Formats: sequence, C-alpha cells, structure tokens
Amino acid sequence: MAVDSPCINICKFDDKTGFCIGCLRTKDECKKWKKMKDKHRVCIIDERAERKAKLKKHKK
Repeated sequence: MAVDSPCINICKFDDKTGFCIGCLRTKDECKKWKKMKDKHRVCIIDERAERKAKLKKHKK
C-alpha cells in the first residue's frame, strides 16, 4: 500500500457529515481503503482540509 491510511484510531463518525472525526473519511471509505487504488486514496487525502472545514462548520 503506497498511500498510508490516515486513521488515528478515533473512529467516531459525525452524524451530519458522515465523516470520521479522526481521519475525515466516511465509513464506506474506511471499509474499502485496503482495496482502493492509490489514485482514489490520494483524492481522499487531498480533500482532508475541505472535509475538516465542513465538519467544523456543522459543529457550530
């Protein structure tokens, strides 16, 4: 696996966004991570800042 998982072992999902508050992936992305192509993994990693902002917005 060339692109490491962003998991930090928090695994708590936000009800509004569906993102894990630790790694910012969805449950489906977490489940499928090992079988994903690196191209897709990189896209998810690249979206982290956007996902974090969306999560923060919904926490208010």
